[in-house]
Amino acid sequence: MATACAGRGGSATNGRATVNDGFLLDSVILIDHFNRIDAATDFLSRQFGRCAISAITRAEVLAGFDDADLPAAIALLDQFRFLPLDRAVADEAARQRRDTRLKLPDAIQAAFAIRHRLRLVTRNSKDFRPEEFDFVMTPYTLEERGTGNE
Repeated sequence: MATACAGRGGSATNGRATVNDGFLLDSVILIDHFNRIDAATDFLSRQFGRCAISAITRAEVLAGFDDADLPAAIALLDQFRFLPLDRAVADEAARQRRDTRLKLPDAIQAAFAIRHRLRLVTRNSKDFRPEEFDFVMTPYTLEERGTGNE
């Protein structure tokens, strides 16, 4: 079921984005899963077949693994639909960067979600404030641990 979404993250042509029944996983969700955060694992278990990852997500996740653990990470990531960075996403990312002042990796993630009509799943509510980016979903939060990663 498609849902019309308005807000800062909308398409360049009409200020609205249409979100299909699918999810773009931000790297923090997968990193949480690998760090044994139950809420992340639960979300992935429930929504696995509806999830995709971007080139940014894959690179950010794999950068955190050493050579010994890399094969297990690759095996999981290879099960998701992979979205490569193309010209349309790059152009939308530039627009998002200009319009929202997001950091470039976050602007690219937003662009992937918008161009592929997916809901961006993250717990980064600091940069992706729900009142400004209505195509973003925060399925869980972590208790404040003084890490600054929220």
